[in-house]
Amino acid sequence: MNASSLNASVSGNPATREILLVVHTGRRSNVLVAQEVAARFAAGGVRLRVLEDEAPELDPSCFTQVVPADEKAAEGAELVFVLGGDGTLLRAAELARAAGVPVLGVNLGRVGFLAEADSDALYEAITHVVDRDYEVEERMTVDITTSVNGDVLESTWALNEASVEKSTRERILDVVVEVDGRPVSAFGCDGVLVATPTGSTAYAFSAGGPVVWPDVQALLVVPSNAHALFARPLVVSPGSVVALEVDPEGHPAVLCADGRRTVNLPPGARVEVVGGRTPLRLIRLRQGPFTDRLVEKFGLPVQGWRGPSAG
Repeated sequence: MNASSLNASVSGNPATREILLVVHTGRRSNVLVAQEVAARFAAGGVRLRVLEDEAPELDPSCFTQVVPADEKAAEGAELVFVLGGDGTLLRAAELARAAGVPVLGVNLGRVGFLAEADSDALYEAITHVVDRDYEVEERMTVDITTSVNGDVLESTWALNEASVEKSTRERILDVVVEVDGRPVSAFGCDGVLVATPTGSTAYAFSAGGPVVWPDVQALLVVPSNAHALFARPLVVSPGSVVALEVDPEGHPAVLCADGRRTVNLPPGARVEVVGGRTPLRLIRLRQGPFTDRLVEKFGLPVQGWRGPSAG
């Protein structure tokens, strides 16, 4: 989807453009960057709204509106513009997904794999937005339901992963992994992750999972430090139902979605993960294969590559 068709769906005065700005205000340098970003957007005729918990840290010149950090924060906005790392982008994703608007991340942190631009391309990114020169792609999410004996404890979602982990360092988590209603394996471990292709370069990567190209529709099941002969990462259909059952005779656990939303799991709890009904929309400014992004972000050695044979 291109920017023109996106803008046609934004409610309100079509002549008024407004963006939700989300900033990692814990760093003073980010706050100063936000002032410059706001000035450049204002010069391009774009107004900014900010979250009420961030507004006190920002100069009043940075925004024209302050909104609560709830599911309505991004309603009517053209997009959510993020200044920070992947953690800040995941926080912004909650607001953007609820409103059905896309997210553009500018990495002011470390690796920032979800971000579309790094700090040295910040002003280029602003120019693309002002000129409506961007594309929107949809990323798969997962829907997560936790229950005990059939009684639902809580439902949530994730862009990167749902992880079921032991709740105390001294204990081992005993789980059964199930796919499409059939058991696959049972083992003791530190945890098990169910990740999306987007999340394959995040926590799942650190746990030894495969890197999956984001246009591949699949779910990843990645055990963490499992005590078993067969505890390999699995790649399953995006239409599959992956369930993780906590041993009813074992210890409690905790579910963590994207490192942000947690649910305490008693012994006997069941966590079901399926492909999400609502994707997250990410803005892309540049064309090019995921391979190039992977090499750039991880600094992979490609010396000696000669390319396809011309013959």
